[in-house]
Amino acid sequence: MTSSDPLNAVFEHIEANRTPFLDRLIDYLRHPSISAENVGIAEVGALLVEMLTEIGLEASLVPTDGHPMVVARWEKAPGKPTVLLYGHYDVQPADPIDKWLSPPFEPTIRDGRLYARGVGDNKGQHFAQILAIESHLKVYGALPCNVILLLEGEEEIGSPHIADFVRANRKMLKADLAVTADGPRHASGAPVIKFGSRGEVSFELRCRHASRDLHSGNFGGVVPNPIWTLVHLLGTMKNADGEITIDGFDADIEPPSEGELAAVDRLPLDVEAVKRSLDLARLDAPAERPFYERLCFRPTLTINGFHGGYGGPGSKSVLPNEAFVKCDIRLVESQDPADILCKVAAHVKKHAPEVEFIAQGSMCPSKTPIASPFTAPLRRAFVAAQMEEPLLVPAGFGTLPNYVFTKILGIPAFDTPYANYDEANHAPNENLTLSCFYSGIRTGAALLHELGLLRHPVREVGGVRSAPNQMAS
Repeated sequence: MTSSDPLNAVFEHIEANRTPFLDRLIDYLRHPSISAENVGIAEVGALLVEMLTEIGLEASLVPTDGHPMVVARWEKAPGKPTVLLYGHYDVQPADPIDKWLSPPFEPTIRDGRLYARGVGDNKGQHFAQILAIESHLKVYGALPCNVILLLEGEEEIGSPHIADFVRANRKMLKADLAVTADGPRHASGAPVIKFGSRGEVSFELRCRHASRDLHSGNFGGVVPNPIWTLVHLLGTMKNADGEITIDGFDADIEPPSEGELAAVDRLPLDVEAVKRSLDLARLDAPAERPFYERLCFRPTLTINGFHGGYGGPGSKSVLPNEAFVKCDIRLVESQDPADILCKVAAHVKKHAPEVEFIAQGSMCPSKTPIASPFTAPLRRAFVAAQMEEPLLVPAGFGTLPNYVFTKILGIPAFDTPYANYDEANHAPNENLTLSCFYSGIRTGAALLHELGLLRHPVREVGGVRSAPNQMAS
């Protein structure tokens, strides 16, 4: 890169402002915004609107039936693409407080890392995007492309209102692509571009037989045991070979393309190191299934918790009268949450009609073709900012509300994580390395620059799917 490169001047501005940028992030993190407890949400939303207005964006706090959305925009680049940058300003609760080495809302630097609740998930990452925007505006008084910034206040509670918000505001959110900076880099430390995210449904199974707990000697073998009822039911849902055996469960799974299979083959992997790090003797069945195929292309059925009977010290000869189990299913393209919940409910009714099925939250999967014309400029942005080729991950392993962009707005959506792999998001001692924070600002700046070089309109490859008519939140 030469000194005449317009991006170099932005990088120089970022380098010259490392200390004030870090100080501003620390101040931002001091403000709790816990959506699950409705703590600080309104205050941080208003703080963001003030901050974004000051740097030169048109910003507002838009109400929903839940917590408000922060929407900001700069659209003064005619003929250039519009990028929608998504993030969330809500954070997880800090519990358990006693596990933190420093107070969660008193940001602390130790060994090149900034520790605070929300620093990686997601305040530090979307703040890096904001500083990238500001840096272009400070240096040139304009942005290379058009920008819409959407910051949600409910991501940590499952984004229950974002779908309705996006449907109702299609015109306001009209863009050519969506980019989210959330989650960690690859375990190898390499940067990544993710082209989708898995969906999710969660549910409970509850069983009650007798009206009270009973003596296992007097009533064992006479009164049915609700724990055994649930165990047998769960055994009909997933077998010992790792196959999910719910009727029709995998009927709509979209197989990976050759390009996607080639991309996962290039992902660094040391299975034995993964097993050692987790003290595992083996991976889950089926043993022959490739590691990244499991995470990118296959759905899962997970028992999150099983509750019932006596759990205290020693033994107690009791036959419990009730038990329940909590489960989640991670979905892949093109599974529909409402359809999967219906199939689970039908399976329960068929195999254990006395068990109560309780559907809970859900979210659609999303996927963007790896052959998108936006892949090349995103890749170039990482190389310019971090001097390293990003890994291409066809589908993220976790769940983000990217489906609102691909299935409702009909635009491609990408996840470009800035955080370190061991950010400990959702856990005590959440952290972001300072190097990741600064490289995130540089990458966000490079992304805007690369998009500004594109002709408009950009022709998308492969298309995106339409949203289902009905979608559970």
